[in-house]
Amino acid sequence: MDAHVTQSTVSGRVRAPPSKSYTHRAILAAGYSAGALVRNPLWSADTKATARAVERYGGTVDRASRREDGTLDVDGFGSRPDVPSDVIDCANSGTTMRLTTATAGLADGGTVLTGDASLRSRPQGPLLDALEQLEARAESTRRNGQAPLVVFGPTDGGAVSIPGDVSSQYVTALLMAGAVTEEGVDIELTTELKSAPYVDITLDVLDAFGVSVNVIGGIEDGDIASAGADGFQVPGGQSYEPTDGEYSVPGDFSSMSYLLAAGSVAAEQGEAVLVAGAHPSAQGDAAIVDVLDRMGATIEWDRDNGHVRVERSPLSGVTVDVGDTPDLLPTIATLGAVANGETRIENCEHVRYKETDRVTAMAEELEKLGAEVTEEPDVLTIAGGESELSSATVDGRGDHRLVMALAVAGLVADGTTTIRGAEHVDVSFPEFFDALYDLGASVSRSE
Repeated sequence: MDAHVTQSTVSGRVRAPPSKSYTHRAILAAGYSAGALVRNPLWSADTKATARAVERYGGTVDRASRREDGTLDVDGFGSRPDVPSDVIDCANSGTTMRLTTATAGLADGGTVLTGDASLRSRPQGPLLDALEQLEARAESTRRNGQAPLVVFGPTDGGAVSIPGDVSSQYVTALLMAGAVTEEGVDIELTTELKSAPYVDITLDVLDAFGVSVNVIGGIEDGDIASAGADGFQVPGGQSYEPTDGEYSVPGDFSSMSYLLAAGSVAAEQGEAVLVAGAHPSAQGDAAIVDVLDRMGATIEWDRDNGHVRVERSPLSGVTVDVGDTPDLLPTIATLGAVANGETRIENCEHVRYKETDRVTAMAEELEKLGAEVTEEPDVLTIAGGESELSSATVDGRGDHRLVMALAVAGLVADGTTTIRGAEHVDVSFPEFFDALYDLGASVSRSE
């Protein structure tokens, strides 16, 4: 599907979708439990993949329960998952594959996990090595550290060493599975932990499900418990038991970033965009509010009521370290193309290992729109003052975050911008284009 975004203004109130990161973890945590009700989940292509994996392991996810009350009723598989009777297809969801690969290490037999072409190109080797250290058998069928994966368990836990700078999801996977092993799991990080706020999301969900984790080392950071951690220790023999048998998913700041960016560059004069569902949580991507403030946006966050209000303002380039917030790179790159001066996105090499190489992809697609972009291995620089955005046909490259960021650029580019592969917003924000339309954007779609 193609989306066509014509230069236009936006205003009004919109609600952010539920958090994809929290929903993945909540569905799997409910799977590890005797059963739980997950309220306000994001029901998207990615989270459906996690639900399917839970069912492959012997749980059930009652989709019918997701009616007007917006809940998922999960009957869990408990501490020892079944050996799946079929391959687990993770589709395009890297989170599903990594989190449920560790689950496979608990099963008394073999599990095969695969996904689409994009997912089969993403690195899984460090997680496979970790499972081998825990005395499971874990292999890439092509011996290249990429899916399809074959995992034979069971593991009783133990100690592992793993890098922290490739994907925080490896740590999350081991923490979630480790809690139900007999011995627990001690994790030593051999490199600096990137994307630490995503591990904090895991700790937040585990705590809500009654699971305790010890953070080893680290630095004093009131906002990010995992910042600078040397490792983690999760005791074994724990049970997943959420309070009152249910868990509520907060709003998604990653998805919210596109709505806030749209308001900051295209809000109607004298009007604003108000985004609801912005309650504080462990999400590092809430940093988008600070980034926009630093760039000069008129933005206010009412934390008590969960509202962020933003008006169109002249933006100026800034330097942003995305070591902990990789999913914000496409949004910040688009803002940089509109802002005056230079926007420098640093510490971004790990962003190359997402659904696509987002560093190169954003550089090349913004250049099609007329932006001046310089790419280095770990830095993306956008010369906003030298950029005049004009309509073009751009490619979302099968990546939901590229599609949404490029749609924001289309709001300010002269003419009509066509975004190929727009259907991929289903991964995290299925109603994204409807939300833009409701805010007044000129948006249409075609097959």
